[in-house]
Amino acid sequence: MANQRFIIKAAGEEHFQYAETITEEMERSAQARGTGIAKRSPEYIKTKMKEGKAVIALTSTGQWAGFCYIEAWGHEKFVANSGLIVSPEFRKHGLAREIKKEVFKLSRKKYPHAKIFGLTTGAAVMKINSELGYYPVSYADLTTDDEFWKGCQSCVNYPILMSKNRSNCLCTAMLYEPKSVKKTEQKKLSAQFKKNISLFERLIRIKRAMFLNIVKGKKNALAKVKDKADQSS
Repeated sequence: MANQRFIIKAAGEEHFQYAETITEEMERSAQARGTGIAKRSPEYIKTKMKEGKAVIALTSTGQWAGFCYIEAWGHEKFVANSGLIVSPEFRKHGLAREIKKEVFKLSRKKYPHAKIFGLTTGAAVMKINSELGYYPVSYADLTTDDEFWKGCQSCVNYPILMSKNRSNCLCTAMLYEPKSVKKTEQKKLSAQFKKNISLFERLIRIKRAMFLNIVKGKKNALAKVKDKADQSS
């Protein structure tokens, strides 16, 4: 498998046949992680392919191996590379990194002036993002477009996000800025992040435990109130 060669390119209508497989794997992966992006239909994936806003990875024999698509928000001022997925058969071979690089280049080509951002709980994705020039930011630095945040509704952590008025959650926000941050400063921030990636991983674990305990406490409190109401009725 280490010698497996992949063809990674912009997806088109000729790749419609893979849309259902891609959405099924997205859902399975999200369920396994316990988090995830908004559920997407095969029709939505086909639209992204038709618009030239997606990257697909295939083996030399035409087998589907990976996928990622582009979404624009806030009148195209912000761009997100979403739905990164690699077939289980081809994971742990660096394919996710190569797909991210291609979709990043496609995003820069289509939206040269847009800020590119991402939300993730995965250390591996954070490492890839940092290599591309992203750095951690607060949620306030992301798009305020309600349609983007609606996409978090299918995530199990959505109640946490809303309880924090969309200012924090288990995901780490990362941003690439084409203009407002000088390239030298951007590289410095990215290098600092990569140097302290283990610290970020630890902070994510702490944040996850803290938020989940808060949610658990609220559920227990509601359960007690319900029990008292049932006993009095």
